[in-house]
Amino acid sequence: MQLFLDTPDVALIKDLAATGLVDGITTNPSLIAKAGRNFLEVIGEICAVIDGPVSAEVAAMDTAGMLDEGRKLASIAPNVVVKVPLTRDGLIATREFAAEGIATNVTLCFSAAQALLAAKAGASYISPFIGRLDDVGAEGMDLIVEIRAIYDNYDFDTEILAASIRTPGHVTQAALCGADCATIPPDVFNALFKHPLTERGLDQFMADWAKTGQSIL
Repeated sequence: MQLFLDTPDVALIKDLAATGLVDGITTNPSLIAKAGRNFLEVIGEICAVIDGPVSAEVAAMDTAGMLDEGRKLASIAPNVVVKVPLTRDGLIATREFAAEGIATNVTLCFSAAQALLAAKAGASYISPFIGRLDDVGAEGMDLIVEIRAIYDNYDFDTEILAASIRTPGHVTQAALCGADCATIPPDVFNALFKHPLTERGLDQFMADWAKTGQSIL
């Protein structure tokens, strides 16, 4: 499964990309607004760091506006993926982007029926929001399972990008359910490396090694 970071923080992206484990980036206007940065400049900087897909979201809500903004975003770098909302206008724009060879990430998906429409429109990625479904008492991972079954039934190329990931457990569950990718906050990414038994084991190994008084070098 591909792992994307959900952040516009360029310094943080550079640091975590050094692990070789970051496959792409997702952003949205809300995240960039919090950073107080120019949206287009940030996307350009991220694309200079990450070779994989970088999702940049349109702000327009009408098809014509989405197309104008999406083309502008796509011109920044070849790895930009235009992020559009899962609305009627958004899917009309998605179909046009697909015809023009522009990759898209259809976001704010909360049902398998919506995911079916996005795939039919030619979306490159569909972003089901797992955590937000959990917040309202639904089982977010059930949606991943349903979308996976539908996409496999009809051999759709659209990739399932699990979003609104809250915990390392969410990442594991999304992988088990067949998601192609997961976009995760940096703190969750860092938490994937950790387990208390790993840390306890390392402490014991180091203590035992110190008793030998030896050096490898």
